[in-house]
Amino acid sequence: MEKLTKSDLDRYDRQIIIEEIGRQGQEKLKNARVTIVGAGGLGSSVSMYLVAAGIGEITIIDGDSVSLSNLNRQILHGESAIGKSKVESAIRRLKDINSDIIIKGICDKVTDDNVLALMADSMAIIDCLDNFLTRFILNRAALKLEIPLFFGACYGFEGRVSVIIPGKTPCLECLLKSIPPPEKVPVLGATPGVIGAIQATEVIKYFIGIKPTLAGKLLLYDGKNNMYETIEISRDPDCRACGTSHGRRNE
Repeated sequence: MEKLTKSDLDRYDRQIIIEEIGRQGQEKLKNARVTIVGAGGLGSSVSMYLVAAGIGEITIIDGDSVSLSNLNRQILHGESAIGKSKVESAIRRLKDINSDIIIKGICDKVTDDNVLALMADSMAIIDCLDNFLTRFILNRAALKLEIPLFFGACYGFEGRVSVIIPGKTPCLECLLKSIPPPEKVPVLGATPGVIGAIQATEVIKYFIGIKPTLAGKLLLYDGKNNMYETIEISRDPDCRACGTSHGRRNE
């Protein structure tokens, strides 16, 4: 395990003095490898907080370029990045936050054909997408590779967060039986900031071993009415992705 340097001790001092983290917890973060899929609204918040927290290696995957309509919520990017790839823009901004972190960028779309190769070296997958077709692809890859998936989604003032642990918790397809039709999703810019920060917190807690977590739970956020609710969720034995009936398991 890679140890903390003097620079690390200075940079992460405010985290290290948290009783549940300490030096040992910070070292666990330094040795963690995560993949963030999506460098948009959620990806902006998640990536900046994980880079600032000291996650040792972060891979960002996104095949899109920055447009003006992204800028109300995608705070990784500014006007100077319009027309450039989101991955290129993200790496530049994140390196400015923390140059000690290994940050890799992949300018590509996640598909059934490439997902396992893209995720194979990761210790956790963070879903920062805005479409459910690709979310389902990530869900099945997480089940296949037996690595956790951190789900987040936004709609207007509202958001959802859950942590999927293969073999232990419900998967994404237990929650959603079918892929919702594609649509232009309305989003208040601050909503992915809230949801992404919660996702990042759950990632940090997972690597350090801090409980309770949102594993097996779904957090519901309503920013309009200033409400949070956490509900327990159950595995579906007939789930097409992780169901155990008829001999199906993590397939």
